[in-house]
Amino acid sequence: MKILIDILHPAHVHFFKNFYAEMSGRGHVCRITARAKECSIDLLEHYELPYQLISEQRMGTLGLAAEMLQRTYRLTRVMREFRPDVMTGIMGPSIALAGALLRVPAVIFYDTEFATQTNWFAYPLAHSVCTPDCYQGTVRGTHRTYAGYHELAYLHPKRFTPDPAKLKSFGVSQDEPYSLVRFVFLQAVHDRSERGLSLQQKLRIVELLERHGRVLISSEGPLPDDLASRRVQGPVEDIHHLLAYAQVIVGESATMSSEAAVLGVPAIFIATTGRGYTDDQEARYGLVHHFTEDEFDEAVRAIEQLFAGEPPRSFAVRARRRLLDEKIDVTDWLVDYFESQFTGG
Repeated sequence: MKILIDILHPAHVHFFKNFYAEMSGRGHVCRITARAKECSIDLLEHYELPYQLISEQRMGTLGLAAEMLQRTYRLTRVMREFRPDVMTGIMGPSIALAGALLRVPAVIFYDTEFATQTNWFAYPLAHSVCTPDCYQGTVRGTHRTYAGYHELAYLHPKRFTPDPAKLKSFGVSQDEPYSLVRFVFLQAVHDRSERGLSLQQKLRIVELLERHGRVLISSEGPLPDDLASRRVQGPVEDIHHLLAYAQVIVGESATMSSEAAVLGVPAIFIATTGRGYTDDQEARYGLVHHFTEDEFDEAVRAIEQLFAGEPPRSFAVRARRRLLDEKIDVTDWLVDYFESQFTGG
């Protein structure tokens, strides 16, 4: 089987890297098309995943639309040369359109319900849309679900073991208490309804967390002078080792909140919109606590409560065990799905 994997975002590299290795090891031929966004290319090169760059991130509504058209055109050229049996990606507007044009099945993975414009366009064109079983949106077309989250494709214990020695590259000692803060540069299509934290709210979070140890900030965009000295400095490919040993993560990223949850780190997620998977992690396991920007005072109280009793990690580690008992290795599911659907195996 020949599989084309389309990468739009650094998190997509993590999601597909083990699938690429597993399928290649089984004799299937995989090819990656990539988009230059943040550290996506750095990650592909670190994991020695061969790729063909077909677009770079553009800003604004018109820029994103122009990029999608350019990307789709270039994708069709790759498809005519590679002749894939199937193509796959996360979100998937370009693979859905290119697949429909050239009659190549496109399998879309997604977990963000409120990206309604993209989903309305892409889902009906796909061979199938695969989501976590806690996905709350409507899927027009063939819908497949699995008992997991995207992050369990690469952070399941079968796929990832935290290494405390990696902390040194971030300037952190193994016995040093620290918290992570994550700020998002709200430029993606699905970020249009997000307001984001104000500078005063960001400063308040950092001040509160620094009562309990060091604070490290991961940010997609520039940081104000008051916070710049706290920016995470270290290899991007090792960020999950840093996350795994944090006391808590607070921020605007649903993905990093979910990553924290599956690693047994409590997460305070502050954003206008939620996700089915973070709701699931909150309701079933108490690992994520979601607040809107208007509920900032409640978020502050939640942070204070995390540090008021037993160490924040104690409850989270126990909750993680329950999560892993109930959820699957998502990479295994991907492998089984593609081989059953497209090889008859």
